[in-house]
Formats: sequence, C-alpha cells, structure tokens
Amino acid sequence: MRIASLVPSATEMLFALGLGDSVVGVTHECDYPAPAVGKPHLTRSVIPDGLSAAEIDRAVRERTERGAAIYELDARTLRELAPDLIVTQQVCEVCAVSFDDVSKVAETIPSEPQLLSLDPGTIGEVLADIRTLALAAGAPEAGERLLADSAERLDRVAASVGGADRPRVLALEWLDPPYAGGHWVPQMVELAGGEDALGLPGEKSRVFEWSEAQAVQPELIVSMPCGYATERAAEETRAHLDRLAALGARRVVAVDASAYFSRPGPRLVDGVELLAHVLHPDRVPAPPPGRFAELDVATAVT
Repeated sequence: MRIASLVPSATEMLFALGLGDSVVGVTHECDYPAPAVGKPHLTRSVIPDGLSAAEIDRAVRERTERGAAIYELDARTLRELAPDLIVTQQVCEVCAVSFDDVSKVAETIPSEPQLLSLDPGTIGEVLADIRTLALAAGAPEAGERLLADSAERLDRVAASVGGADRPRVLALEWLDPPYAGGHWVPQMVELAGGEDALGLPGEKSRVFEWSEAQAVQPELIVSMPCGYATERAAEETRAHLDRLAALGARRVVAVDASAYFSRPGPRLVDGVELLAHVLHPDRVPAPPPGRFAELDVATAVT
C-alpha cells in the first residue's frame, strides 16, 4: 500500500506501526522519525519565517478569519505519487492543509485513494486512531501491539503518581497572546498527577487574560508553545518570565511541545511520562536529556 500522510502525528503513527516503507509522501513539518524527513514533501506554510509569537498569531488569525489556508498542498506531486491511502485531519484549521482542498485533489487521482481524517480531541481518541489507522493501512495486529504498549505505559504512570498531591498546573500552549492548552493536554496533566488550572479536556485551546491565570494561583507553569522544541520554547518563555513569575508559581518549565504535546500521536505517552517526572520527580524517572528545561523564576523581576 502507498500512503500519503498530510499530518505529522499520522506520519509518526505510521512509522510506529512499522509502515514507514509504505509512506510515499509527508508534510514539510514531518521531522520524526528521521527516515520521514527524506520523503517527498506535499505541503508548505504560507506564514513567513522569522515572525514573533504575536506576529504569527496575527497572521494566522487574519488568514483563518477570511477563510484562507495556512498551508498549501502540492497537488501535482500528490497525484504523481498515486497513493492508495491519504491521511489528513480536520480537528485544527491551523495545523494542516485544508480537508476540502485534499478531498478535491483526491477525486482527481486515478488510483482512487481512500481519504482518512484523524480528528482526536482526547487521549482516548488519539489511542483509538491508532487502531483506525492500522486497520486502514492493513496492519491491525501492529495497531493492537502499539495500543497495548501505550496503555501499559500510561497505567504505569498512574500507579506511580497514585495518592500523591496534585499541583495546580497552568499549561501554556502560546504566550503572546496567552493560550491555555486544550484538547488532550488537560488529560495529560491529570494522568501525570496534576490538576489543570484553566484547560478543559476535549475542548479547544483558548485565549485567556493574565488576571484569570493569577486568580487560579498555579503552582507550576508548563510552557508548551505549539510546534516549538525545547530550546525555542525556553527562549520564548524567558521573554515572558517576568509576567509568568507574577502569577505566583514556584516553578516554570519549558518543554519540547512539538515532539510530546502538540501532535496527537504515540509520543503523547512520552509527554505524560515527562510531565509526571516534572510534577513528581521522586516517583517517576527523568526523561532523556533535552526534553524539558527548568527556568529560574528567581531571576524574574516582579
């Protein structure tokens, strides 16, 4: 089977299922695992490089409000690849190419590919998508193995943090303007042994006022700017450290959001394990280096 993946999380899932050789095309953001990087790219971003967080937010809002796409699809390359299965999504209008654009192109491909949209809003739905994708790709047994492994790891975290105090966590999905993490993020916090201060499970991430965050008195701030790895997340967070320190949290941590929080794929389990260590270092082993950075709140001017 020839598979075109138009979502980074689906690409990760396909490789985790052992189907990397069947993947014939990916997005320009598919950077994991390493073999995915060399696959033909089927998308590109129309948002210029080098913008600040506020400028990115304004550019995205401006385009989405007038119904313009954030990403463009390379329709010619997609047709040439003649996939049997195209994996896309509709859950986030700023995360992938337009589903309608993909559908229109798919109708013109002689191979008559199946179009599969993965649109999870919760951890349970992310795990269910493993089974859905595995079935569509003809690898049901691999899907069940990956599901079982993911569930076992989550159960292990739950057992490790069971009975511990649950710190209030402010999960920041963006900083300018501030967004509270939504979709699966509040569940990740809960599974890791914390209490999400502003996010709601299964709901979209949302803009909030800093006064609202101060009112809930977070004990830990986890900065996870959507699409940023640890170094970029830490840099962005340091630029707002004075504001974050004023919220009264004892700790501020920046994480590799791109790998472990933004993408609804298998590595969300790694994200739960990472959070569990940050929240309960005496109960959960540390993740490999580079996955998070602790910022010194004492250096902030409040």
